[in-house]
Amino acid sequence: MLHIVRIKISYILLLFLLSIFKINAQNLTEKQFIEDLEFLKTELPKKHKNLFGKISERKFNQKILEIEKKRQSLNNETFEIELYKLIKKIGDEHTRIEPKYRNIFPIYFDFFKEGIFVVKTDSIHSKLMYKKLNGIETHTIKSVINDYKRIIKDDNKSYFEIYFLNFINNPSVLKGLNITKSNSEVKFILDNQEFPILATNKENSALTKNTQLLRFKHKDNYWYELIENNKTMYFNYQDCAEQDGKTFEIFNNELFNAIEIQKPEKLIIDLRNNSGGNSAILKPFLEKLKTNYLNKKGSLYILIGKKTFSSALMNAIDLKRNYNSILIGEPTSGNVNHYGETRGFYLPNSKIIIGYSTKYWENWKGYSGSLKPDIQIDYSIENFKNNIDEAIEYIKQLEF
Repeated sequence: MLHIVRIKISYILLLFLLSIFKINAQNLTEKQFIEDLEFLKTELPKKHKNLFGKISERKFNQKILEIEKKRQSLNNETFEIELYKLIKKIGDEHTRIEPKYRNIFPIYFDFFKEGIFVVKTDSIHSKLMYKKLNGIETHTIKSVINDYKRIIKDDNKSYFEIYFLNFINNPSVLKGLNITKSNSEVKFILDNQEFPILATNKENSALTKNTQLLRFKHKDNYWYELIENNKTMYFNYQDCAEQDGKTFEIFNNELFNAIEIQKPEKLIIDLRNNSGGNSAILKPFLEKLKTNYLNKKGSLYILIGKKTFSSALMNAIDLKRNYNSILIGEPTSGNVNHYGETRGFYLPNSKIIIGYSTKYWENWKGYSGSLKPDIQIDYSIENFKNNIDEAIEYIKQLEF
């Protein structure tokens, strides 16, 4: 008898969970869309450091009204697209919307000088690795990029590319932009052939890179390795946060002890995978570097790229302005002078998080746009496939 009761309880629980999922999957009503928009209209100007720095208050309110007028035709996906368009008009790289996306298409791309190529997949789609993206469904890649420029700030090329890469495998965004008709299946055009791909749960999707490139060797927030017959110390700093099990202070002491013992001729600090966190984490390193023999032209190199953003960008600026370093790589997605120190609030019905800036960072007076490298590197898919890092190879060949 007890066994039967347990079965009934489990069945009731399953029905309850399914009913919750169904409710969550339902579209908001017109009234709920209006409530969310009015809440956004009221709260964002109050909380943001300077919401009307690039968009006037009149224009902001007009954009809200334009979305409200579309309420009869809105669904959850198109509502989010309208919010992305609004955020783009605000023009602040740290002010953004963060809907809860549960599913992805299990494929990831990157930009190279030859085009956009697959660089990460799950095991089922491993045959698609390194194929070139020509389009999606009936849309050419040029058309797709133009569609994404409607919702992503594109005055900074690196910023656009990073967000494009984050959204191009997003079923809801693709459907909201009317690139696809379904949020469960898509046809990517790769090497001029159609490849249908099914959406999968984001949490259960294990995407892997098939690469032996040094920059992807470890997942730790910070690590180092001697390369080039111990002539060069490579320091990878890919998250401005303390590492579980090893504080940055302990790591920093180990790093400089290794430098003292091995006496390398060059030091590379790789910030290409770092999108930010707490800029103060790197302070112990910067203090020791100031008086170290490697703080001289020809010995100190900073690698920056599209992903270098926020606190990592601030570290790169410091290393450029106050140390004898040479910047190598690509322009950063973050602008040198920018609004930041992000906080957030939920919209009442959609539960979309609205991230907003609370502080203005003038890191380099008069500097416009992203941080540019002293030496620009244009990465090739052929070198990527062959595990050749053009930036590191360039440094190896430099002599002063």
